Amino acid sequence: MGKSVLVAALCRIFARRGLKVAPFKAQNMALNSYVTAAGAEMGRAQAVQAAAAGRAPEAEMNPVLLKPEGDSRSQVVLMGRPWKTLSAGEYYACREVLWSSVVASFEKLASENDLVLVEGAGSPAEINLKKHEIVNMRVARTFGCPVLLAGDIDRGGVFASLVGTLALLDEEERALVKGFLINKFRGDAKLLEPGLDMLSDLTEGRPVLGVVPWLKNLAVAQEDSVWLEERTADGSSCGVDIAVIKLPRISNYDDFDPLALEEGVSLRFVERPEDLGRPAAVILPGSKTTLKDLAWLRNSGFDGLIAALALAGSSVVGVCGGYQMLGRRISDPLGVEGLSSEESGLGLLPAETIFEPVKETTLARGRTIAVPPDARAAVPGFLSEESFDVEGYEIHMGRTVLPDGARPLLRFEDGRVDGAVSAGGRVWGTYLHGIFDNGAFRTAWLRSLGWKGKENPLSFAQVREQAFDRLADEVEAALNMELLERIIGL
Repeated sequence: MGKSVLVAALCRIFARRGLKVAPFKAQNMALNSYVTAAGAEMGRAQAVQAAAAGRAPEAEMNPVLLKPEGDSRSQVVLMGRPWKTLSAGEYYACREVLWSSVVASFEKLASENDLVLVEGAGSPAEINLKKHEIVNMRVARTFGCPVLLAGDIDRGGVFASLVGTLALLDEEERALVKGFLINKFRGDAKLLEPGLDMLSDLTEGRPVLGVVPWLKNLAVAQEDSVWLEERTADGSSCGVDIAVIKLPRISNYDDFDPLALEEGVSLRFVERPEDLGRPAAVILPGSKTTLKDLAWLRNSGFDGLIAALALAGSSVVGVCGGYQMLGRRISDPLGVEGLSSEESGLGLLPAETIFEPVKETTLARGRTIAVPPDARAAVPGFLSEESFDVEGYEIHMGRTVLPDGARPLLRFEDGRVDGAVSAGGRVWGTYLHGIFDNGAFRTAWLRSLGWKGKENPLSFAQVREQAFDRLADEVEAALNMELLERIIGL
């Protein structure tokens, strides 16, 4: 639980008090993203924070999103739309153009809301990058925001980190820092009190507003790559074993949170072929650079193992870029992902993908396509006899086509079809992020793997709502809310 989750907690706390609250992060670097109702792409963390505040996400909540593509280059998504792909040096040269969108976004949110909760990025004391930054102290200085420094005690060295960070700020910036938060504490907080008093003494009396405990099994989307590292596991598991291939440029890995939260399901992220084992299901997740990650699958030997598992009866699933990889061919004639190229896919689905420069970003709702009754005996699988309502969002550059006679997975309300299902029904793919959030669909798929869980699971939206309230309760109990409200000016 890092800064993003703390901001989500504060969003829920103040929203429950009747305030109209908006989250704001000027610049986010993440491969987990979300789509607004207007079709704008933004950081997934700010979408989660908006949900905690009871708000629909808006592009202004995250005006600049950087999506790394490797080799020190990132796609820049500006106000929800792909803008340019830039190196670090090129990006810094454009900072004033980006800053104008940051200013306009903050001013719009401030004019429409009672409270704007601003999240920084990394550390405000990265002195080598300070003159380029548009997300930390420049935001605080420009808009006069009071600042709380949050320290992760679980990583160690939290007192040195907080004191050192304050020391590296200039005088104007230090004046904006009103206190500290200690995060991820395990144990008896009373044992920490002498250190908190010393921290205050060393920082001209700045208070520690609270010590937030380590919270287990928190059903709130995690954006931090450190969290993903912690979920990477070897072949050991209990319950229904589901392995997600941890692609080098994996994106939207929180698609699988609903699976991880089900009792009797073991979800693990695997980055070495020798750790794959014989899971009940293998998932190929989204990727920022599908062709490069497909080459990594081949070079590492995952491709043959996945094909063998499919033949042995394991379910194989692809979402977004993973869906593209499961097809027969991927073509990039215009060099959307780099150089013009064409590669064979894994061939587990009868689909072919062509990359195009226009990115599809849309919310989507529809139903799975059931097999006609007269064909069900010949087409097994959990999707044969039932049709399920599903909703989610699309973020992809490619257009995937199926040959005549191939079976799509979904039909959206606008008439489009999406995804594909193999002849045997065990392999399927889709562009729909969030498909596992849909309880009936998720339950049916898990049962096809041998899972024996709850008959009527909550929707993941309901699970998230409960998680936001639990998070807010825990954080509110840990903080000096009276002091925090004075700092904010409430």
